[in-house]
Amino acid sequence: MAGSNHISRRDFIKLATVAVGTVIGVGVGLPAIDFLIAPALKVTKSDAWIPLGKIETFEAGKPTPVSFTRSQVNGWEKTVTSHGVFVIKKSDTNFLVLSNKCTHLGCSVSWKDDRQEFLCPCHDAQFGLDGSVLGGPPPRPLDSFSGDRLKVEQGVLLFHYQEG
Repeated sequence: MAGSNHISRRDFIKLATVAVGTVIGVGVGLPAIDFLIAPALKVTKSDAWIPLGKIETFEAGKPTPVSFTRSQVNGWEKTVTSHGVFVIKKSDTNFLVLSNKCTHLGCSVSWKDDRQEFLCPCHDAQFGLDGSVLGGPPPRPLDSFSGDRLKVEQGVLLFHYQEG
């Protein structure tokens, strides 16, 4: 029958099988793709109050090194990162926290008591007790944290750490 709009039973079954298979494939495939890709695209921000120590353990006017670790999950990868700061006690209620990372290339600085300054071993950068640049190539002072980023609860100094 040339010119007939009727399709054979065999062609109808083929067409129906393809249509049902496509619907099932899309119904299963899209959630599976989302399940596999979504964790890698998720951006996580992390913040927490980190206990730095009891306030009586910090000597007034002397930088005390404190280190802590933070773990972060990025997709399927869990990363544990070590961080360091110096706590400078100005009074029982007034503290300054300085990052131990040089602002030039991120090397760890150390406090030299005899020179009364922070020194970076990478390029001989010097920073003052307040984190200001005294010499060398750093473009800015050490990152400092005070005010609402610090609080004392039950005799423990807490630092509000933000990442991401």
